[in-house]
Amino acid sequence: MSRPTAPTRADFRHFRRLDTRWMDNDVYGHVNNVTYYSYFDTAVNAYLIEKGVLDIHGGGTIGLVVETGCRYFASVAFPDILEAGVKVAHLGNSSVRYEVGIFREGADSAAAAGHFIHVYVDRDSRRPVTLPADLRGVLEGLV
Repeated sequence: MSRPTAPTRADFRHFRRLDTRWMDNDVYGHVNNVTYYSYFDTAVNAYLIEKGVLDIHGGGTIGLVVETGCRYFASVAFPDILEAGVKVAHLGNSSVRYEVGIFREGADSAAAAGHFIHVYVDRDSRRPVTLPADLRGVLEGLV
């Protein structure tokens, strides 16, 4: 089985700067694998909040992660400055597959690439709902 190749900047629609923190490093001197999932959440949710389509405190619709994964291509470590590239790979009725690439600042190839699927649900009942029109409009810009 051949190893997948790292995505490039051209594969993504939106970028966000992420600063590594001292606590992101593990005993092996690089960012710990679990920290990448935090980077993914930060990149996607900050974008949705900035676009005015996610109210984390009072919004009636929230996204729950039902699947996630990550591949690693190169090591990063504090004090690297990173950039997260975001795109929407699938836009369903109530679900979205986000793909995120983590790049060293200015690098063309991703150091890591992952995905997660949100199912959007009613905050109270936790039952799936159709994506609100404003959210769908913002997400269509990332496809």
